[in-house]
Amino acid sequence: MIGSGVMGSRIACHFAGIGVQVLLLDIVPFTLNDSEKSKGLTLNDKAVRNRIVTDALQATLKGKPSAVYTQKVAALISTGNIDDDLPKIATCDWVIEVVVERLDIKQQIFNKIEQFRKPGTLVTTNTSGIPIHLMSEGRSEDFQQHFCGTHFFNPPRYLRLLEIIPDPKTKPEVIDFLMDYGMRFLGKTTVLCKDTPAFIANRVGVFGFMAVFKAMQALGLNVDEVDALTGEIFGRPKSATFRTGDVVGLDTLVHVAKDLPINAPNDEAVDIFKMPPFLDKMIENKWLGDKTGQGFYKKVPAPKGAPKGKPEILTLNLETMEYGPKVKTRFATIDAAKPIDDLPQRIKTLYFGADKAGEFYKMFHHLLFAYVSHRIPEIADELYKIDDGLKAGFGWEIGAFETWDALGVKKTVERMKTAGYAVAPWVTEMLAKGCATFYKTEKGQRKYYDIRTGEYQLIPGLGSFIILEHLEEKVVWKNSACKLYDIGDDVVALRWNTKMNSIGGEVLEGVNKSVAIAEEKYKGLVIANNGPNFSAGANVGLIFMFAAEQEYDELDMAVRQFQATTMRLRYSGIPVIVAPHGLTLGGGCEMCLHADAVQAAAESYIGLVEVGVGLIPGGGGTKEMALRASDRNIKEDIETNYLQQLFINVGTAKVSTSAHEAYENFILRPGFDHISINPDLRIAEAKRNILNIAAHGYTQPAPRTDIKVQGRGGLGGLLSGIHGMWRGNYMSDYDKLIVEKLAWVMCGGDLSQPTLVTEQYLLDLEREAFLSLCGQRKTLERLQSILTSGKPLRN
Repeated sequence: MIGSGVMGSRIACHFAGIGVQVLLLDIVPFTLNDSEKSKGLTLNDKAVRNRIVTDALQATLKGKPSAVYTQKVAALISTGNIDDDLPKIATCDWVIEVVVERLDIKQQIFNKIEQFRKPGTLVTTNTSGIPIHLMSEGRSEDFQQHFCGTHFFNPPRYLRLLEIIPDPKTKPEVIDFLMDYGMRFLGKTTVLCKDTPAFIANRVGVFGFMAVFKAMQALGLNVDEVDALTGEIFGRPKSATFRTGDVVGLDTLVHVAKDLPINAPNDEAVDIFKMPPFLDKMIENKWLGDKTGQGFYKKVPAPKGAPKGKPEILTLNLETMEYGPKVKTRFATIDAAKPIDDLPQRIKTLYFGADKAGEFYKMFHHLLFAYVSHRIPEIADELYKIDDGLKAGFGWEIGAFETWDALGVKKTVERMKTAGYAVAPWVTEMLAKGCATFYKTEKGQRKYYDIRTGEYQLIPGLGSFIILEHLEEKVVWKNSACKLYDIGDDVVALRWNTKMNSIGGEVLEGVNKSVAIAEEKYKGLVIANNGPNFSAGANVGLIFMFAAEQEYDELDMAVRQFQATTMRLRYSGIPVIVAPHGLTLGGGCEMCLHADAVQAAAESYIGLVEVGVGLIPGGGGTKEMALRASDRNIKEDIETNYLQQLFINVGTAKVSTSAHEAYENFILRPGFDHISINPDLRIAEAKRNILNIAAHGYTQPAPRTDIKVQGRGGLGGLLSGIHGMWRGNYMSDYDKLIVEKLAWVMCGGDLSQPTLVTEQYLLDLEREAFLSLCGQRKTLERLQSILTSGKPLRN
């Protein structure tokens, strides 16, 4: 990796995260800093010569959100400087240039690389827009054949887009390798791009920003109103427009927007890229966003009398160019759309809104649809590439052409023409041929409209994935929340669709029914969901309702049903693999804990978080932690070390920040559970694992009767630690009560000595503690806070 700036260091960390050794190089400093002077160092000292790369990597490793799945992988990154260590690239298979966006500097770097690279070594550039063919000019034939653009998006761990931009002389097998390696090993959505200005995602994504600015100015909206309109409500990141601008940096946005009219003078929407006056003023003032401390938003110290000194976020008034308090916004269209979970349906409600919000959505989408239609075939011959780029590079949940399909292509075109927006001729030709949508799914295969043939073609590269939504013809069983699919080779997969994929009675029914069907007719069962998260846990609203109305018999039955369901997973007659991704909390985590194996997406945030809402894990999670502590303690011939560690994890509601960290937290088990770097592969890889287990003969496990709990001895140690935390004001009185009940269960209750107990014994203790906490007023307050504000309450 040549260049250790923000992108270079983060890309290095991502490669290290998948187990690849990385050599990270940067320039030698020109002068000593004060610290080096005070130590008597000179420019010849290695510490000085490597200072830039060392500082950059350390800053990246300390950054939040973390650039690595686990800090341990930092050992795979070695550092050096270009002057002393560039010859080491002769040992590397792939060299990535990530230096400043200047053609002359990049060409100097390539000249040095060519001196030391061995023939056949891949050389790629992370440029975001410099023409690839200009960078390879004057290089050797072998260099040009192995040269390509590999444009990662920031932060590379979290944004999945990797644009592959070949040089005219790049070998086809090099392109194929980069597309496959990026998808399978780096977990990326790889998009093959033409060498056009800003490639695909930035070309359309930056247009999206500029279209928002145009609609905002035309309708007289302010910053707070636009961010309320352009966030999660219509399938965009929570940071919406202006907060995203602050995070990315206005200089980056403006750089791309200013370059496009120069590099693409024939773009029909060139006027959209003209800088609005407020952007020019902000650049002049160096109000670039987070990197300069202020942009569209500015954080200032809390005003006097504010609770706990919480800083105040001010918003920039784009007319006066002064900061003021955030303005509360409310639109009838937003209120009507909020209850709708299905995104395409929600977008239709927004688009057809009768207020100013509806006008905004119409104008924005008309601008967007016209623009993307004219980019085919300029920047991509295949329309799905634009949607892939926007979703993977800008965090859109739904692509531009997918949105157009949701709104109805023909009627939207008619409305656009009436409003004065011109679509590209190929769209009209498509409709004239009777093709009403840009995408369609046939027999589980997704197709796109191809303008070259005038017919629907298979989207390439999806053969490795199992996408349950494309298998509606393969539904074996369903209820109002769940669907069970036949995914081939005698394996079925269950998914459910509820708010935050929470787990209620219908989901539990679906799990039990799926296990029964799989035992009767199939080799195994995969449990997986789509959307941003696997599951936020049990239905908190249902628990609150039963507890508030003191329906303790109903609550007892619900907890018993959840425990019975997780135990059904554990002791089924067929292998069950859970394939989580995103948030996998509470009950979602408990399902993972009881499966035969887990096939987790790397970006899985797994944990037992019930203590945060005034409860303990009640679906077998507390029992399972006691069981795992027992197994590790017995295996390693120690008594309480693992018990203490797992107790702390549950008692502090610790959530793993990646699937890799879930191993360290004893949620995932080495040898049993596996990770899919690409989340789109996890269902297919879970299915493959089931077939492997079945081929070797699956034996139904027997219930455990040998769980060694510590009784009063272990409980005393835990209670002592709890008391110390409480006296140190690290927990409230009520926190103390909750974790004391947790300790009671994990130690097996009032036992005079370490004792072997059954799973059912621990489940009964777990359920009793859970129900007793449901009768506490402060637990109800915590549950209510989550339901009303989405935020935990510390009481």
